Amino acid sequence: MKIGWTELLVVAVVALIVVGPDKFPEYAKKFGKFLREFRKMTSELTEEIQKDVVEPLNEVAKPLKEAVEPINAAANDIKKSTDDLKKSVNSIGKDVKKAEATEEVKETVETVEETAEAVQEG
Repeated sequence: MKIGWTELLVVAVVALIVVGPDKFPEYAKKFGKFLREFRKMTSELTEEIQKDVVEPLNEVAKPLKEAVEPINAAANDIKKSTDDLKKSVNSIGKDVKKAEATEEVKETVETVEETAEAVQEG
């Protein structure tokens, strides 16, 4: 959470009223010194965490990532093969449906021809 200039101004005015104008510069100086020390400590702490925690974790994670790469590659190959297989099955299904439709048309044509012959004979 960041403090804006308006909030800081309100705090300064309240501090001026509470502490008084004669002691305000002294307390403002102490507060500024405290903020510098606080920022310095948090910066050092961040650097230590980076050095002592994050970098070793990255070093440990690197071999694990390398070990997982072949597994991911195999998984991608399997997925691609599965997708290709699905496409082939769908294509075969469409061909079967076309063949069935063609067979139905042939049967219908034969029925019409038989009916036509029966009408001619009859």
